[in-house]
Order: sequence, then C-alpha cells, then structure tokens
Amino acid sequence: MTSESRSSKQQLADEFRSFIDPQFVISDEETLKPYECDGLAMYREMPMLVVLPETVEQVQRVMRICHEKGVPVVARGAGTGLCAGAMPHKEGVVLSLAKFNRILDIDPVARTARLQPGVRNLAISEEAAQYGLYYGPDPSSQIACTIGGNVAENSGGVHCLKYGLTVHNLLKVEVITVEGERVTVGSDGLDACGMDLLALLTGSEGLLGVVTEVTVKLLPTPEVARVIMAGFDSIEKAGDAVGAVISHGIIPGGLEMMDGHAIIAADDFCQAGYPRDAKALLLCEVDGTEEEVDEHIAEAEAVFRKLSATSIRTSTSEEERALLWKGRKSAFPAVGRISPDYYCMDGTIPRRHLARVLLEMEKMSDEFGLRVANVFHAGDGNLHPLILFDANVPGEFEKAEAFGSRILELCVEVGGCITGEHGVGVEKIRQMAVQFDDRELAQFHSVKVAFDPKGILNPGKGVPTLKFCQEYRSIEHKQHKHEQAGAEHG
Repeated sequence: MTSESRSSKQQLADEFRSFIDPQFVISDEETLKPYECDGLAMYREMPMLVVLPETVEQVQRVMRICHEKGVPVVARGAGTGLCAGAMPHKEGVVLSLAKFNRILDIDPVARTARLQPGVRNLAISEEAAQYGLYYGPDPSSQIACTIGGNVAENSGGVHCLKYGLTVHNLLKVEVITVEGERVTVGSDGLDACGMDLLALLTGSEGLLGVVTEVTVKLLPTPEVARVIMAGFDSIEKAGDAVGAVISHGIIPGGLEMMDGHAIIAADDFCQAGYPRDAKALLLCEVDGTEEEVDEHIAEAEAVFRKLSATSIRTSTSEEERALLWKGRKSAFPAVGRISPDYYCMDGTIPRRHLARVLLEMEKMSDEFGLRVANVFHAGDGNLHPLILFDANVPGEFEKAEAFGSRILELCVEVGGCITGEHGVGVEKIRQMAVQFDDRELAQFHSVKVAFDPKGILNPGKGVPTLKFCQEYRSIEHKQHKHEQAGAEHG
C-alpha cells in the first residue's frame, strides 16, 4: 500500500469513527484477517476496512460516504456463504451486519416475524415455537447463517421442495440503497402494487442494496412428521425413486439423497444408523395430519420396495426423525473428516436427469482422480457434490476447480442452471457465460446500473462483463475443438 493509500484509508476510518464506536471500525491487518473470505476459503482477499454499525442511520451514513468517494462496499452477514460472495474488495469496505441480530416482532395471528438481518435462521423457529409456528427454509448451516444472508442468496434447505426457498417465504424487506436512501419493498399483506422488486432483490447477492430488516411468513408446525430412510445398491435406482415418489402425487416435506462416501462420513460423525453398505440412500419426510402421513408413508415405502430398495426404515419417534436428519445436515462437516479439503458445488438440474448426471460425475471423478461425495436436495434437483482434494498437493486445487466447472456446465447441458441456492459470487462467474447469452447478460447489467450506477456494491461478483464472457467462450470453443481433434487422432 502506498503512503497516499494509507492516508486515504486513515481518513476514511477516522470519518467512520466519528459516528460508529471506534472499536467497531477495524483497520489493523490482524483483526481484518477473519473477514478475508466467506465459507469458500479457496478465494481470499483482505479488505481495506471493516465496519460494524449498530443502527440503520449508521448504515445509511456509511453508504453515503462510500458512494460519494467511490469506495466499494461488500455487505456481510455470518460469512457462511459458499460462492465467495462476501469476499472483500481490496480497496473497499466490508459492511458487517452482525450487530443487527434482534427479532423485532412475532405476530402469531398474522403468522409473520419481523427481523433484523443478523438473526440466525434457526433462531426464528426457536422463538416462533412457543406459538406452534416455525420458519420453513432450513439451510444446512441454519445454526449459524443469518436471514440477511439467506435473502442475499435465496437460500433453500432440506424442506424447500414442499415449502419453498427464501423468496417464497418473504413478505417485505427494508433496503438501504447505494446512495443511502431507506426503502421498503413488499408489504405485510398478500400483494404489493407495481413491479415485483422483492423477487428481484432476493438472491441479488448484495449487488443492488443492503438489507436492514426482513419480514417473513411463519408456518404452523405439522401435526405429524415422519421420515423414511431407504438404501439402494445403485445411484441410478435411488435417482429413479425420487421421480417415482413425486409422480405418485406425494410432495414430501423433504427428499434428500446421499451417496456412499457421504453415507459413511455422516454415519461416522453422528451414528445415525445409516446403511453403510448402500451406494445411495434417500431421506423422504412426509408431514401433515396423522391420516395423511400414514397413507403417504405406506405409498412411498411401496414405491421404494418396487424399485429394489435394499433397506427401508421409517422413524417411529421425533428423536429418531431428528437423528436421521442430523446425519444429513452434518454431512458437510462430516466429509471434512475424510479429506483435508473439499470444494462444495451447487448446481440444479431437472429431476429426470438425476441418474444421468450422477453417472457422468462418477466418470469425471475417475478422469480427474478426485473423489466426490454427493449430498443434495434430490426433490428439486439441487446438487451439492463435494469434490475432495488436498490443497497441500500442488495442482489439486486447480483440478478441483476445473472438475467443478465441468459439473456446472453439465447442469446447463441437461437443462438446469449453475446455482440453486449458493449464488454466483466469484466462484461461478465464468459459468455465467455458459448459461446466459450476451443479450441476457446485458439485461443483468442494465438492472445493476439502475440500482448502482457507479458499481460500488459488491463489484466483480455475480454478473461478468460482456468482454469477459466473449473471451471465455472463445477459449472454451478452442479447447473443445482441440479435444475433438485429439479424440479423432487417437
């Protein structure tokens, strides 16, 4: 950093300290270090400054100052994201909303909760439980991830098949614009007039504004919930079983799949009693009234038997149901015990292509010489392959990254998309050129410019430049022609 840059940094820090508690304006390298990445630690960058405001007015002043000076701003929640969406800008400010952690109101009659963005996902359901209510979207990181981050990435969870993603459970958000204006989008009622800006902001990855308040729908806790664990001797059979259950008119509360690597890792981690010899297992939860659950459980078990399930076990108590889900929700940390590092991907495909895509990934695993543990939301086709590698081995990270790119391109090839709930961030920005053409990307840029003319909100994330896309497509085309020529020559 030049002496001029240091001086500018100090002046900016002093300006923030004039209205934010000085201990919450972080400028020293050691204290900045924890903010250099989000949950995808392979991508890192040190920020210039980190600020932790405590009031909406302070957030507004931060945004006005940064907008006036052209300083990049990256909003940050709990940092559990998995696409490098909260990775700092080296010449910018990380705006942490960690101190906005209060549940402002729960209305049990309207079934709504009004929240600050730093409220943990799980804390919403814990507080609402006294009224017989809960919040539907439940990411695996729900013990730590925040509702503001969930809005930014449009997070889902194991129960998203029946109860939807974040966007389906939102009523209203309060947003601070890039100029520091306070705007409310959405309403407490069923409808809001005008354009659906709420859907536009949800999943916008901090590119359009900073969320300072969220109002969500709450759901009645189901009378009964039971989960079937079905083991299969092949991934194809498990994939076929996913479509078969839904084609029978059953919409499970959750329908998750794990492959052999993930089964053993998760079972070692929490002793859930998973079938360790199975090549794949499904967790199929049915909830509702006692009569409805009994009927659908019987139908689903019959479907699994017809498709040659090697084992079927249905929970008989709430404790057993929770343990079966604990294994699934612990899969990511569990896999961390069998590999020094792993790269968690996130792509979505049509359910009918599950078996094909999983088999293609097996072939890629052999090609790249890297193991893959598959844990994903099978019901809505949201894949979470975990590519296992060792960052201490030269070249393995690059191989994992290339493997991940191929998986995302395969998702697009079969009619899917490059993300389901983790977002684009830095990680998938190259694959945006695969999924979208220049006209579509130009539309994204138009939206960005309408909200953020100077481009200071989370720059370099989400939407690539058209020049970058054209260059990337050109390189990919040349590589494809080279591979074809090599195959013909061979």
